[in-house]
Amino acid sequence: MKFMSIVMATPEHYGQPTPELMEAIGKLSERETKAGRMVGGGGLTPIEEGARVGVRKGQVVVQDGPFTETKEVIGGYAIFELGSLDEALALAREFMQLHVEHMPGWEGTCEVRAMTTGDCG
Repeated sequence: MKFMSIVMATPEHYGQPTPELMEAIGKLSERETKAGRMVGGGGLTPIEEGARVGVRKGQVVVQDGPFTETKEVIGGYAIFELGSLDEALALAREFMQLHVEHMPGWEGTCEVRAMTTGDCG
């Protein structure tokens, strides 16, 4: 099964990870890629450089970043090929522990969801 891990932080905790955290994440990513479990992943640019496309009152609208109504900011994602949700949660816990160890004071969440295959509709 494929799982996506989505890392989010509140706007006040969103920002550039420390070099120590980036090194630790790099080691974890390398390990999981070599094991054939990590399919892909990466970080995202700041919300100031993004845009949202939505539908409001039957019209497609585009909103340029930054987004004033943001409660959480997605900082990055990873896609894994794993045998179970338990494995995905274990990796997410390990990943979040890296933040505890290498970026004191940071607060955020890692949402873990199984990916479906087939039709997008």
